Amino acid sequence: MARILVVDDSLMIRRTLRIIFERAGHVVVAESANGEQALAHYAQFSPDLVTLDITMPGLNGIETLKKILASDPGACVVMVSALGQKHMVFDALQAGAKNYILKPLNEERLLSVISLVLENSQTPLMPTTAAQ
Repeated sequence: MARILVVDDSLMIRRTLRIIFERAGHVVVAESANGEQALAHYAQFSPDLVTLDITMPGLNGIETLKKILASDPGACVVMVSALGQKHMVFDALQAGAKNYILKPLNEERLLSVISLVLENSQTPLMPTTAAQ
């Protein structure tokens, strides 16, 4: 069981992730709609894992990722985004994301990636698409 912070500007995606994670036995400690909220929630809840969208109002996902890692270098962050451009995958992984999952979300694949990331939180993994 992991304590997860879900960050996405889409309410529908946040709720979908909450349902998937809670059905799998995880606890969603908070939902954030933007980077600023994510930073506040991260400081408040110290989650085991953060799922983080790339395109959000205000701080984008990569900027938010960098700020989370600056405050907690051991943070476990998985990018979840509809953006599939190779440079975004590279930028997210280079910035310290543990993995990168593409939307649309596939529940089984998502949970598999999250499980692997939690088990190997010290080792960055190769990017994965949830649609595989």
